[in-house]
Amino acid sequence: MNKYRTVIAGVAAALVASILPAVPAQAATTLPAANFRLKATSYSGLIDDLDAALPNVSVPTVVGDGNRAATSCSPAAANRVAAFCWNTGDDDVAYWVPQGITTTADAYGEATYEGSTAVLVSWYDNGADGIDRGIRVSFVDYATPSAPTYRHVLLVEPYTTSAGQASFRPVNLHAGGMFWYGHHLYVAATSSGFRVFDLRHLWQTSTTDGSAIGRQSDGSYQAYGYKYVLPQAFAYNQSTTNGHEAIRFSFASLDRTSTPDSVVVGEYANPGAGSRLFRFPIDYTTRMLTTASDGYARAAEAYDVSVQSMQGATAVDGKFYLSTSDGSGNAGDLATFTPGGSVVMHYDVLPIGPEDFSYWPAKGQLWSLTEYAGNRSVFAVRASAY
Repeated sequence: MNKYRTVIAGVAAALVASILPAVPAQAATTLPAANFRLKATSYSGLIDDLDAALPNVSVPTVVGDGNRAATSCSPAAANRVAAFCWNTGDDDVAYWVPQGITTTADAYGEATYEGSTAVLVSWYDNGADGIDRGIRVSFVDYATPSAPTYRHVLLVEPYTTSAGQASFRPVNLHAGGMFWYGHHLYVAATSSGFRVFDLRHLWQTSTTDGSAIGRQSDGSYQAYGYKYVLPQAFAYNQSTTNGHEAIRFSFASLDRTSTPDSVVVGEYANPGAGSRLFRFPIDYTTRMLTTASDGYARAAEAYDVSVQSMQGATAVDGKFYLSTSDGSGNAGDLATFTPGGSVVMHYDVLPIGPEDFSYWPAKGQLWSLTEYAGNRSVFAVRASAY
């Protein structure tokens, strides 16, 4: 990425944002929220077996073991307050695509996790090189914002082999959004709900075979050359009642400004199709979604906002913030929506290809990222500007 081009583009975006007024769009429709529900599966008992077979390391160990350096950059976002870019290899790689974002400000209110300050970004493997490695998550050490370092960690699903041995395999999802809550990392699973990963169980693997995954015949555990893996512990599977269409879990975020804390889920939709937003309460004592006596977690709010190409959403003090993409050749848009009112569009204020949203309360920052190869960044904008 040419740093001079991005500086000029950033200035241009700020000028456009100051000239173009916010544009009211269509009114949103309130939906019967309780008809949308999620139910947790059982916790994977294989995690204990793999704990015994593999070295277990902490989040601070992984965050502090960065083997790549981020670069400074100036993506074209109006009201931008922070940013960094990946190294050249990750900026240009064709088969890994960045999608979701969360931070230690999601994990705990003090915005650190066991002393670490970090930004996490999910990437899915599109199989362009003939191998589908599933999902990786970048653990970015953000303790020094001027010089972040990072390391990719592979997400895996434990399973039992035909020989009765504990192993793990890739998690093949789009990973369009995620949030961190206590020791749980929730990853959106487009058609089903959430996959939930347990950060108390980060395993160090062998890196001698970049083409292998799971337990090998020699007893080693490989992960396509990745040093660390993070296991899925359980999942949330969705269902609906009264004939409502299933949710498309395109992205997700945490709202710490609601009472109680809650999870915002939204849908990507092609032009001409509807798109919906949902809010599910979450329990800070268990780090799991709030459930009724029947075991179901039901949505507390649901809306049809009909915003096309929505890529991310979060909420701050009752107001929803939405990111939308206009493809690989145009700046992205930011929309806001307060229940009872209309969706308001702020055009061309985000960089090309914006994705998931995450809010950092103490800083008042909306964090996001861009996906297109050769033009990838992670950035934050001032939420109060919208």
